[in-house]
Amino acid sequence: MTAAGLLLTPATAPSAAAATGSPAPACVEYVQSWRYTDVHNGCGDTVAVTVEYTNGQWAPCRVLEPGGRATFSGYGTGGNYVTGLRTCDPAPATADRPAS
Repeated sequence: MTAAGLLLTPATAPSAAAATGSPAPACVEYVQSWRYTDVHNGCGDTVAVTVEYTNGQWAPCRVLEPGGRATFSGYGTGGNYVTGLRTCDPAPATADRPAS
């Protein structure tokens, strides 16, 4: 499947449940710090992304419209860093995992 096949329509709701897919398109960029990881969708299409960390910590799947931004957890003070962004499949929110 191509990255274009993983782009979503704006009507898709974001969710905390994320299954990682392929690397996010290059037009989706991030800036990381110990406290926050800021992600910007510079693509012309809506895309769902999640952040990958060196220690494998969980991150929600967020749907970003073109020009949209989202803030994820930072890497903390324990040597954990962001390794990249991946596309994800937002699932419906549940009582155990509310929408982010």
